[in-house]
This record gives sequence, C-alpha cells and structure tokens, in this order.
Amino acid sequence: MKIGILGTGHIGKTLVHRLSAAGHEVKVANSRGPETIGQDVLSSGGRAVAASDAVRYVDALILSIPLNRIAGIAPLLAGLPEDMVVIDTSNYYPLRDEKITAIENGAVESLWVVEQIGRPIAKAWNAIGSDSFARLNTLPGSPNRIAIPVAADRERDRRVAMALVEDTGFDAVDAGPLEQSWRQQPGAPAYCTDLTKGEMPRALEAAEKERLPKRRDLAVAAIMERIGGGGKNPTADVLVQINRALFM
Repeated sequence: MKIGILGTGHIGKTLVHRLSAAGHEVKVANSRGPETIGQDVLSSGGRAVAASDAVRYVDALILSIPLNRIAGIAPLLAGLPEDMVVIDTSNYYPLRDEKITAIENGAVESLWVVEQIGRPIAKAWNAIGSDSFARLNTLPGSPNRIAIPVAADRERDRRVAMALVEDTGFDAVDAGPLEQSWRQQPGAPAYCTDLTKGEMPRALEAAEKERLPKRRDLAVAAIMERIGGGGKNPTADVLVQINRALFM
C-alpha cells in the first residue's frame, strides 16, 4: 500500500519504521522540509518528501501532528480523492494546544478534526503511549499483545486503519463510529493503559465522558511531577501505572 505520513514526532517516527518494514511504500513529511528528516526516521525504508508530495498519490494518509495544527493542513487535503483513507493520531491537551472552545464544550475530538479538514477520518494510534508503541510491538497471537482501538464511520476507513494497526505490531479493536471515539480520548480507561484485545472492549464501555477532562489533567500533572519538564516523554511503565491508577 502507498502511505503518506505527516509528522515525524515520536508516534510518526515509529509509524514510518513499522509500516516501511511491513512492506508498504511510505512517504513522510514534516513542517520543516525533507532535508531536516534524519536517517533515524528513514532507516527502515521511508522516503522524505515535501508535505505537498506526502498527501498525493497515496492510498492512506496518516496525520501524526499536534491537534492544534490540524486546521492548518486543510488546504493540503483539498481536492484529494474522496476514497483516500485519512487516519488521525492526535489528542487534545489544552496545555499544549491552547484551549479549543468546541472541545472544551464537549465536542468529540475526532469530529472536530473532521470539521477542520472537511473529510472523513479514522482514529487510530492515539490511545497508545509513544514508548509502548516504539518498544512493545509483538507478532500476532503473542501472549498479552497490546491492543489499539480504531474508530471510523466509513467501512473502508475502518478496514484499512485496522489492517495497518496490525502491521505495526498490535491487535486492532473496532471501537465503533467517530461519535463514540471519545471513549479512546485522554482520561478514558482505554487510553494509554496497554490493554489486550480481550480487555479493550470492557475499557471502552466503561468510559465516562464527563470525567475525561479532569482525569486527563490529573494524569498530566502526575506525569510532570514524576519526570519533570524539558519535553521528555514518559516511559511505558510510568505512563501506564499512572493512567491505570487514574482512569480505571
């Protein structure tokens, strides 16, 4: 499959590695230009390109950028084929993204993204920590293989996103339509708690929408106190322990 990826952060970098290693033809872009994408990102076969090239002539496009930059890429997506699958990995963190009124007032993050870019999406890879994603992939059928929820409205989007999740080394779990994707947002039991395929449906069902923002912010505060600032990402053991204690 031909895949474009926008973003070379922690999740984007691992996506390039895994999907290239799985045999997909991967193009990747960032906001600074292809010459700034290092060999550490491309070592498994991905190709650095300009953002305008990453979105063209691909079967699937993965958005791995902060949520507050989503609206800015809408012009890049205008006029692209309707059947092209777009997969979003972002999450809303007001400390980073600044406050977005619609989401603060209860809008589902995925539906807000759809409004910004004017086309359907699938939601995937947003509910796993970057350290777990980078290190804890396993082969299908492995004991305690970690699961990743996937939400989408169109069947093709769901099918493609779930297949690609499997290609990155995790079990894909159908999380329903986008209107229910709040169940995999920060603060929910399914979010960054490294659950198995058997455990994930129960966690999705147990989510309480009105409690997500407070739990999300408590987790951020606990993680910052534990690891400090400086832009560091928490390791899997720290993130999962804190999130399981607060979300489940």
